[in-house]
Amino acid sequence: MKLYSYFRSSASYRVRIALNLKGLPYEVVPVHLLRNGGEQFSPEYRKLNPDALVPALVDEVDGVQRALTQSLAIIEYLDETHPAPPLLPGDPIDRAHVRGIALSIACDIHPINNLRVLRYLVRNLKVSEDDKNAWYRHWCEQGLASIETMLARDERTGRFCFGDTPTLADCCLIPQIANARRLECDLSAMPTILRINDACLTLDAFAKAAPASQPDAE
Repeated sequence: MKLYSYFRSSASYRVRIALNLKGLPYEVVPVHLLRNGGEQFSPEYRKLNPDALVPALVDEVDGVQRALTQSLAIIEYLDETHPAPPLLPGDPIDRAHVRGIALSIACDIHPINNLRVLRYLVRNLKVSEDDKNAWYRHWCEQGLASIETMLARDERTGRFCFGDTPTLADCCLIPQIANARRLECDLSAMPTILRINDACLTLDAFAKAAPASQPDAE
């Protein structure tokens, strides 16, 4: 498999974690989101992902190279095709719970704080760098505070977001925390999230997926 990735992309980070948890071999193909106006906009890459976003995962299916997009769809594909270890619980209500945490990050926090939105704020709306960073921190802190409450109140929260093995929720949470820390978000009132983050980072699957460990890290 080939993973088209940018070291600092939290969506790519999610998929790297999942691939590592599954123990699957893959080749990282760097796509620099800033260099040369953004390599994601090249005609070659747009053939894989017309949205010009990372990640994209290319896998061979029945002798045909298929390009998959959207990090959560990719992770669920990996979970269906390589079931062990599972990244979603077996019970429907538990699966919905884990997906709910993951989607809170991937659909509520991340979309309004990703690179193209932040660029639009600065380039088109003439928002200052300080105000852009305040925007990021506001939505990230608000979203993570909700997740903190959800995790702290639920008896299914264990060492990780669900029980004592990593799931799809952890694949999404840890990259979001990395971004939050990079932008100096206030996480001091989120002990459950920070505890889970620390537990995840003790695992090789998470450490090897970290931005600083990537071949295109800067």
